Amino acid sequence: MENFCKTYNVSRETYAKLQQYCASLFEWQQKFNLVSNNSLQDVWKRHFNDSAQLFDYIPQSAANLLDIGSGAGFPAMVLAIIAAEKTPYLNITMVESVAKKTLFLNHVKNLTAINAEILNTRVENLHGRKFDIITARAVTSLNDLLNYAFPLLGVDGKCIFPKGKSYQQEIDSARKNWTFSVEIFDSQTSQDGKILVIKNIAPKRRKQ
Repeated sequence: MENFCKTYNVSRETYAKLQQYCASLFEWQQKFNLVSNNSLQDVWKRHFNDSAQLFDYIPQSAANLLDIGSGAGFPAMVLAIIAAEKTPYLNITMVESVAKKTLFLNHVKNLTAINAEILNTRVENLHGRKFDIITARAVTSLNDLLNYAFPLLGVDGKCIFPKGKSYQQEIDSARKNWTFSVEIFDSQTSQDGKILVIKNIAPKRRKQ
C-alpha cells in the first residue's frame, strides 16, 4: 500500500477504494469474463498501476474525460477514484457496449461512491458532446481510436492512449489518414509499453 500511495501520491482512503474495486473484480470475474484470467495473477501491475500512471498526463484544467470501451474500468474507473481525491471537478464518462460490464462498472461506482457517468452504448452513438480528454486502453488500433475521438474532442483537447510494442507501426498507419501531434512516454509498468499523448487531430484530405 505504502508504495502505491507514494508512487501515485494518493491517500490511504483512495487506496482503500481501489482495494474494494479489486476485490469486486475477483468476485465478478467468477461469473463474467471481465478481464483475462492470466492478468489477475499480477492484477495491480497489469491493471491498477497501469491505469493510475495515466493520471499525471491529465491537465489540471481538464473539466471532463471520456473513456472509450471501458470494459472492467481500466483505466477510467481507476482514474475516477483518484480524481475524487485530487481533482473532484473532473467529470468522467465511461462508454461500454457490453451490458454485463456496464453492470459491473455501476456496482463499483456505487461501492466507491465516485462521481462518474456510465453509458451502456457504443461511442458512435455519442453526438453533440465534446471532451477535454479522451482515453482508451486495449480497445482497437490507433487509426480507429482517432476516428472515434475526432468528432468528440474539444478545442485543445488531448487523447491519452497506452500502447504496446507495436506503437510506432500504429502511429505510421494512422498518419496515412490523419494529421496529429504526438508525445511518446515510457510506461512505468511495461518494458515495451508507451503512453501516447495526442492532440491537433485532423483528417487528411483524400486525393481526388
